[in-house]
Amino acid sequence: MSAADVASSTGRVQAPGTGGSRASSSLPTNPVARFAHDTWAVAWRELRLTLRDPFSQVFALGQPIVFLVLFAPLLSGLVGGAMAGPGADAAGQSTIQWFLPGLLVMIALFGTGMTGSNLLFEMQMGSYERILASPLSRASIIVGRALKEFVPLVLQAFVLTVAAVPFGFTIHPLGVLLGLVMLGLFGIGLGSLSYALGLASKNREWLFWTVQQSVTFPLLLLAGMMLPLESGPGWMQVASRFNPITYLVNGERALFSGQLTIDVLWGFLAAAGTLAVGLAVGVSAIRRATR
Repeated sequence: MSAADVASSTGRVQAPGTGGSRASSSLPTNPVARFAHDTWAVAWRELRLTLRDPFSQVFALGQPIVFLVLFAPLLSGLVGGAMAGPGADAAGQSTIQWFLPGLLVMIALFGTGMTGSNLLFEMQMGSYERILASPLSRASIIVGRALKEFVPLVLQAFVLTVAAVPFGFTIHPLGVLLGLVMLGLFGIGLGSLSYALGLASKNREWLFWTVQQSVTFPLLLLAGMMLPLESGPGWMQVASRFNPITYLVNGERALFSGQLTIDVLWGFLAAAGTLAVGLAVGVSAIRRATR
């Protein structure tokens, strides 16, 4: 039985433009192509649910816009460290140029970190077992779900970037594009870790939220997303060096400023490391759950 046949029988996992036996005979045999096919099938299934409620994405922009309009201007009063002088950092960039990349990383952190919560809901409803019954590759199930969280992030990033222009933000197209690629690698890795946490928290939803919040907020604060760490105590600056998201944030800020510095390399390494660890942990967790 093929992935498309299972999808047709369950009415759940089916990529657009496929159907029944006709699709099963045309499924790719190349492992890479098959993985891409399965990933797209899972991602499309998840995205269809989002497309049915587009207003949820509109409302999701509310909090980031509030941060952009009401919080970012407060940073212009900071002096020393990363911010030097009213409205500019040490490199002469506007405050918003420094703030927006950190805001996008925060959105990615909370957005893809919710992958496991959606899984918990599906396990309660019983639909998750139908997905496991299909021959979809386990990695494609995880990556497809993480991509579902990343697509809205791209749309939000576009809206926020355009909205930041009147506040002094300068768009560097190549830097923004590379920044989104970096966020995508990080988001898939983080989503995979969240997925594994969701599996480990089956029938114990409190465990998922306790771990998720206990980890997310310290990582957020120690990465200097909202405030420059240079103005904080020394122990926080030391702790931030052990936080992979710190390197991600610094890399994003360099790219969104149109600079290809060493921070970009460290940012991609941090994102790739998160991706590798996340996929390894996520695939291992889903295989244990299906034994």
